[in-house]
Amino acid sequence: MTEKKHHKHPEADSENQPDQAEAPEAQVVELETLQQRAEEAETKARELEAKAAENLDGWQRAVAEFQNYKKRVDRDRASDKAIMKGDLLKRVLPVLDDLERALQNRPADDPWSGGIDLIARKLQSILESEGLKRIEAEGQAFDPNFHEAISHEPADGTESGHVIAVVQNGYMLDDYVVRPAMVRVAR
Repeated sequence: MTEKKHHKHPEADSENQPDQAEAPEAQVVELETLQQRAEEAETKARELEAKAAENLDGWQRAVAEFQNYKKRVDRDRASDKAIMKGDLLKRVLPVLDDLERALQNRPADDPWSGGIDLIARKLQSILESEGLKRIEAEGQAFDPNFHEAISHEPADGTESGHVIAVVQNGYMLDDYVVRPAMVRVAR
């Protein structure tokens, strides 16, 4: 067998490759195309980063607004609960007032007065356990936020504008005035 040697002709090689003068032009065009694509990609990346930052900012604001909303709802719910509780306790206060008046006018030898005193103390204890506090008024400076003046009277030994006597006790539930104290004020 005879081996055939295949020799490449230089002419055949030159047909497959572009002219050497054309090669740098093609490379320049290809390089410009790649640079243009890179610039477009960078522009697109910057746009996407800006959009992502905008979305993050919007998301953070929405989270903050939701947290503020939750706090406001919780605060409103606690306030509503205190007001409803105060309204209920306000309905019980006349009973306590009646018991206190009965104890002030009780006969000394009446065996029932001890029982009434016990009932009044238990009721007062229950109300205090619910957070109800008596407004201290006697001898204090008159404050329309806590006191309701029913009369202005001249009083010896009491400074003008101070409470002389408490006609009906006032009560508070936390910072909420359930009922102002009815007082007589020195003139």
